[in-house]
Amino acid sequence: MNKMTLRYGCVGAGGIAKGKHIKGYKGIPGVELVAICDSQERLAKEVAEAEGFKNYYTDYREMLEKENLDFISICTPNVLHRPIAVKALDKGIHVHCEKPIAMNATEAQQMVDAKNRSGKKLMIALNNRFTNHAWFIKRYADEGLFGDIYHVRCGWKRLRGIPGKGGWFTNKAMSGGGPLIDLGVHFLDLVMYFMGYPNPISVTGATYSKFSDNKCVNSSAWSMAGDDEGIMDVEDMAVGFVRLENGTTIDLEFSWASNIEHNENFYEIRGTKGGAIYRGGELTIITEQISTVVKIKPKLDFKAPINEFEHFIACIKNNEEPIAKPEEAVKLMKIIDGIYQSSKTNKEVILQEGK
Repeated sequence: MNKMTLRYGCVGAGGIAKGKHIKGYKGIPGVELVAICDSQERLAKEVAEAEGFKNYYTDYREMLEKENLDFISICTPNVLHRPIAVKALDKGIHVHCEKPIAMNATEAQQMVDAKNRSGKKLMIALNNRFTNHAWFIKRYADEGLFGDIYHVRCGWKRLRGIPGKGGWFTNKAMSGGGPLIDLGVHFLDLVMYFMGYPNPISVTGATYSKFSDNKCVNSSAWSMAGDDEGIMDVEDMAVGFVRLENGTTIDLEFSWASNIEHNENFYEIRGTKGGAIYRGGELTIITEQISTVVKIKPKLDFKAPINEFEHFIACIKNNEEPIAKPEEAVKLMKIIDGIYQSSKTNKEVILQEGK
């Protein structure tokens, strides 16, 4: 693709749009933000004025029709990801979509189908793949230094951190779920990514909603986006156990609120040649040298060599596939869907027959 300047439109004018996507694409050579859309006209107008252009919309369909866009970001409630992405892709527009890819695996597959029809790029904003620790661990795993990875654990747990209680985050019809679909997509995606995304065979899980009426101070960055009179019909904690076709198992826990010592996110990898623990921003490698177990703490004082936003632009211009493939996000959503189903039925959910 030899086009000098890519015309960029952003759907959604909230915190994730302004603080991440618009900021992320600003300054990349050959990218120009030319349009913004938000259902709240005030927010869209504020961004347009701040960024120095005139075109703002309250209907994404109008924006896609009127603007000659090359690509968009989708920074909306989850329920809108699929319709916006499919509409844009069918119009020949590349899409960078916030996580989760969609409300469920069925919608996610519809987005992949639209991507395949159009021949355009669809990348999911699984931003933790672009961190220094993930870059290091992915290469460590690809070089076989863990040996046979047979079990992993991952989680993201908050003491009190329900995002926007009463807003769209806690409304199942708009979000699809609670911390499992909000936080779980990050670190569950990472451990699957490290292993090359093997197919899930079965899942068992449980979800809990115990803090919907809790009045304790909320530490979430999105807590002010809520509504005291609004709906909270999603879980505040989810646990699960996943079996993969390669024999590996995953143990997971994600919560917005729980009586724990402190907030933390983590993953643990257990392999026949070595293991890894990421917790509290620190990475530890466990291995053997001269018949002795040793622990190595890699310095994470470097910047990951791949930037999420620069990477997507390179994919568009060079006709390359994104690191965060939507087909992998479909597998991720199958696991999440299965955990919700398992919690509802109190039974193991078979996703595909094992070999």
